[in-house]
Amino acid sequence: MNKRKVKEIIVVEGKDDTAKIKQTVDADTIETNGSAVNSEIIEQIKHAQEKRGVIIFTDPDYPGERIRHIVANAVPGCKHAFLTREDAKAKHNKGIGIEHASKEALQKALANVYELAATYDSELTREDLFTYGLLGGPQAKVRRQKLGAILQIGYTNGKQLLKRLTMFQISRETFINTMEKILKEENDE
Repeated sequence: MNKRKVKEIIVVEGKDDTAKIKQTVDADTIETNGSAVNSEIIEQIKHAQEKRGVIIFTDPDYPGERIRHIVANAVPGCKHAFLTREDAKAKHNKGIGIEHASKEALQKALANVYELAATYDSELTREDLFTYGLLGGPQAKVRRQKLGAILQIGYTNGKQLLKRLTMFQISRETFINTMEKILKEENDE
């Protein structure tokens, strides 16, 4: 079976992530070696972005989000791929990471890559987040997890949610339709 070729270079955290990516797709990677993202790695990523484009694909945990933030700020125009925490959980231990994900989950994440626009004015407001119970309520965290998974934008805390929705150009219509689906599923349970 032929693996799908990925044109862009994928930025991952380490060797295990590279091995898993290469089992799944035909792609080149740059490893950040964990959260120790030094200037040499940033220069490699900048060069890759100029030549072929870059997809940042880090673990769905605090260190992974920190690395994503560092690289995205240093190298504008990168694309982003996300895994849910469920898709990245190890079967037999407490680890979370790309290296633990199934090939199907990795393929789905790489098929739903986000490209950030230079500027984007969101139609969404903090009021929308309150209206749909994404901030401050008893179900807020679970709803944010579901929203991030469905929209393929990763999980974020309440403070960062509006920024993440804006950054990935999620329209008001898409947001409302997704939240209505989540609320319907809750009512059906």
